Amino acid sequence: EDVLVYKVHNLVPEKVLEQRYRQINDFERYLSENNIVVVKFFLHISKEEQRARLQARLDTPDKRWKFHVGDLAEPQLWNDDQKAYQAAPAKCADSAPWYIIPADRKWYRDWAVASILKETLKKINPSFPEAEEGLDGLKVE
Repeated sequence: EDVLVYKVHNLVPEKVLEQRYRQINDFERYLSENNIVVVKFFLHISKEEQRARLQARLDTPDKRWKFHVGDLAEPQLWNDDQKAYQAAPAKCADSAPWYIIPADRKWYRDWAVASILKETLKKINPSFPEAEEGLDGLKVE
């Protein structure tokens, strides 16, 4: 968000965007160097699905809270959005690569994300830290 919206709406100069991309990469590099695994997902929906989801927010009373009148302008910026969305994964993948997930179908999106997270956790093989010696038989009073 710190680069996408600002790029599409020309809210900051390109120099500021480049600085933000660098800061994102620096932060992710710091995390990776400190053994923190970063998993990034780009959930890609089609223009038609975006339109349908926006309409569903209007048509369904309990989803209206998600809708803002400004959302109506977003489909007009589709091509600009796509350029910005292509730039972010290309410019911010040094230490933590992206997984691009087709997300028109929520069941597939959820399956793909869960599968990647499951495989990532298998590779990490997390475990509880060793407890200190001498705890057996202790009682808290």
